Amino acid sequence: MQIRTLFCFLALAFAGCTGQPAPADKPSPAPDREWWKEIIVYQIYPRSFKDTDGDGVGDLKGIIEKLDYVKSLGVDAVWLNPIYSSPNDDNGYDVSDYRNIMQDFGTMDDFDEMLKGMHQRGIKLIMDVVVNHSSDEHEWFRQSRSSRDNPYRDYYHWWPAEKGKPPYRYSLFDPKGDAWKYDSMTNAYYLHYFSQKQPDLNWENPKVRQEVYDIMKFWADKGVDGFRLDAFQFVAKDTIFPSFPEGFEKNFVEYYAMQGNLHEYLREMNREVFSHYDVMSVAEGAGRNFEDAHRLVDEDRHELNMAYAFEGVDIAKPGGYTLAHFKEVFTRWDSAFANNGWLSIFLANHDQARLVSRFGNDSPAFRIPSAKLLNTFILSMRGTPYCYYGDELGMTNIGFEKIEQYRDISAINGYKKVKNEGGDVEQYLKDLRFGSRDNGRTPMQWDSSEQAGFTSGPPWLPVNANYRQVNVEAENKDPASVLNHFRKMVQLRKQHPALVYGKYQLLQPEHPTVYAYTRSLGDEELLVLLNFSDKKSGLALADVATIGEVLINNYGTVEMDKDAVRLEPYQALVFSLK
Repeated sequence: MQIRTLFCFLALAFAGCTGQPAPADKPSPAPDREWWKEIIVYQIYPRSFKDTDGDGVGDLKGIIEKLDYVKSLGVDAVWLNPIYSSPNDDNGYDVSDYRNIMQDFGTMDDFDEMLKGMHQRGIKLIMDVVVNHSSDEHEWFRQSRSSRDNPYRDYYHWWPAEKGKPPYRYSLFDPKGDAWKYDSMTNAYYLHYFSQKQPDLNWENPKVRQEVYDIMKFWADKGVDGFRLDAFQFVAKDTIFPSFPEGFEKNFVEYYAMQGNLHEYLREMNREVFSHYDVMSVAEGAGRNFEDAHRLVDEDRHELNMAYAFEGVDIAKPGGYTLAHFKEVFTRWDSAFANNGWLSIFLANHDQARLVSRFGNDSPAFRIPSAKLLNTFILSMRGTPYCYYGDELGMTNIGFEKIEQYRDISAINGYKKVKNEGGDVEQYLKDLRFGSRDNGRTPMQWDSSEQAGFTSGPPWLPVNANYRQVNVEAENKDPASVLNHFRKMVQLRKQHPALVYGKYQLLQPEHPTVYAYTRSLGDEELLVLLNFSDKKSGLALADVATIGEVLINNYGTVEMDKDAVRLEPYQALVFSLK
């Protein structure tokens, strides 16, 4: 192997090293090219992105105002969390009207303007579809609970009280952990896997399914480009509701996910909706195992385009994680889908704390390089990347100390459950500081003005105190910022088909601190080196082809000596190989 010392200095905006990567001027030789495989998705949590009317809640006009910023990132699509009418028990994931816009966010005219603005900029829109459950304030449920013989009764799961208490089902958001709620109006219990105000829809009823398909067609006819199906792996239930083993809730996915006729429902949805529009489809969750995931996304199944699996994002724990585990999980998933099916690649979303605080190092010394490293990872792996708003800046956890500071129903009701059961409240609060969903929902940090330029009024969640240093305005001006590194990595992915379709090969899996892999397609091969450590780390390169150009570097130099490279703490490098 040809060995040489490489020095590469930050000199240009958006560049981690001298020069820009050369554009790929020939088409990808990869088979089965699809636009939804090649896009980069940017997730916007609308409550927290940009407020234009001073009520402290982000709105659609705020997104419209910032569309040029979204375009500047180079991303291809926006996944928008729910904006439908909702009483907001779970921040919009409790829908009371699927064909209207929540008043906090604006009007349908605002939506139409936003969608037009996205399409004018070449940005697609992916809508969240929340149909495992509705709000208890939805008209369907109002009718359903009114009497046992109401036509909408079977839109939900009811258990008559004269049969006794129903078999225990675990609820993720209930203060007592009980998914059955007694309703005196008809002397019956209704099922809610999430909040009491989120009754589960009865997908075994064909009328419910048709309602959902009609709703999806309503949005597709407006020009929406895709659908993300929230909690969809849970929609099918055994309506006999047999008893589950004691303690099943510790691994509830085994009992809740991919039950009954779920695949038949997806194939029906595909026939009714997806096959009639040029839309992408992805469901939250990939089931219990690889077989489940393949049955969701393999092309001959005619169900969904891609899986959105949680094993990778669940690696980070309050006590830390090992790089060996991280490598093993992502390598195993890539291997399972190397020849058939398609994956999503992500490390953060609205249900997680901040990327750099969970997987990197958010200390002042290492926040910037580790945030760059994590974005490099997401954008250099096979699968459709999902990047969460603010992670392109390296936004961090806010670090609430008291339960009164939280707004998330999961955190609040979880606290009540721990307290009710005599658990360790202090440990629960410590875990929340690391992993609460509110950490990932604090307002977008636009500039150093009051409230980070997010709102002119009190924000619905406090702005992180580091906004004066971590904000769009400051990072736009700094060629070495997390933001400009993100932009450069986005462009690199677009210019090198190997990063989209190429084979993934893990190198030196036993290395304790460096994640090294190649991506290769046809005659193109790239080498990715990521030091997941706050110390310098060496890596032998004896079995790697000749090093070519440095395409990405989150530091100013690359140190190579003989047949090895020494990486700075959290250094991220992408090389071309000859």
